[in-house]
Amino acid sequence: MSTIRIQPLTPEAFAPFGEILDTAGAPDKLINQGLCGRYHDRATLDFTEAGRAGISLFRSELCSLPVTLKLMERHPLGSQAFLPMSMDGFLVVVAPDDAGKPGTPLAFRTAPGQGINFHRNTWHGVLTPLSGSGLFAVVDRIGGGENLQEHRFEDAYIVED
Repeated sequence: MSTIRIQPLTPEAFAPFGEILDTAGAPDKLINQGLCGRYHDRATLDFTEAGRAGISLFRSELCSLPVTLKLMERHPLGSQAFLPMSMDGFLVVVAPDDAGKPGTPLAFRTAPGQGINFHRNTWHGVLTPLSGSGLFAVVDRIGGGENLQEHRFEDAYIVED
């Protein structure tokens, strides 16, 4: 098995795969009598014309490192945003496309309070909370059509610090 080392999650490193959703920097606008900072339009929601945006709740079992990566998936008909409902970071595994299958995976760990948005058709690992409640709000495409492709690796990867 090959080993994947977790690397820092930065906007530059994650840009080919999606966006980091957080409150870095000053808010774009103060609202609610100046008591609330609005960080505006942080995710590129991208759905095919036959779908719409929906919000679902996912409760995932907690994992611990090292994690064995056996499967990756992608959603060709829509982007997918994961917003933890606790202040706990989680593991994010992505891979570039390599002729219709995942290339060499990359692993990142979010900071407390960060979410992520995967671009449409991005290969990614399964939801992997490392601590906290395992509860996430997920914004993704609701509609007909085949919006899930899975790839199982012949040889699994090990993800560790």
